Amino acid sequence: MSLIQAIVLGIVQGLTEFLPISSSAHLVIVPYLLNWSLDPTQAFVFDVLVQLGTLVAVLVYFWKDVVNIITSIISRLKEHSFDERPEGKLGWMIILATIPAGLAGLLIKDSVEAAFNSPRLTGLMLLVTAALLVAGELLSKKARTAEEMTPLDAIVIGIFQALSIFPGVSRSGATITGGLLRHFKREDAARVSFLMAIPIMLAAGLLAMIDLFAIPTLTSFLPMLITGFVTSALVGYFVIRWFMGFLRNRNLYPFAIYCAALSALTLIVTYAR
Repeated sequence: MSLIQAIVLGIVQGLTEFLPISSSAHLVIVPYLLNWSLDPTQAFVFDVLVQLGTLVAVLVYFWKDVVNIITSIISRLKEHSFDERPEGKLGWMIILATIPAGLAGLLIKDSVEAAFNSPRLTGLMLLVTAALLVAGELLSKKARTAEEMTPLDAIVIGIFQALSIFPGVSRSGATITGGLLRHFKREDAARVSFLMAIPIMLAAGLLAMIDLFAIPTLTSFLPMLITGFVTSALVGYFVIRWFMGFLRNRNLYPFAIYCAALSALTLIVTYAR
């Protein structure tokens, strides 16, 4: 992987991690369409670790939420009582929602890594993302707020997040859809989705560290990782700001159309080659 490739992929990650169009799909499809020959082990580790850059973007944008949630939970744990305050309850619900995806990632890690080498499967999974976004818009009442989240909501949204461990199924798209199907407002569904990203992305990054130190060319690969990390963090922050504003007045249909179009393009190219 070259420095230019790392910058391009960092921009791609930052642009697509929080939009419901699947960052993992783009990290598979963009090198494929550009005929880049990347080492599969390096590519997988890069894809996971560069997500830590977008994790920084989430932490910066939602800093007040994160601090309020953590301090509320810690204070109540010291008192040996369950936190009934909105921010504390939301924190516990996010932890609960993380469990399904965490279990799925541990149980089928090898299958997921293999999927990252299949542009055709990734293209097909983009159709799943498109279908989820349409279903969420059509079936949601969009009336509830994030602070009203219940354990059942958390489990349902967590199951949707588990679907996104495969490239092509957008994590934000799946979790926002899960929130919409539980009748959250679009902006609140996105807020829950982005806060849910923090523990799952942190866990994935830590697991990828194990694979990182197994790479024999780590010293020469490190500058590319750092470049991708910084690029994705900067781009990701501004994308979050734009997307949260977009959701206040607009629907998700444009993203569903984009996913379907990219799926069609990818499948056409894979069959042509």
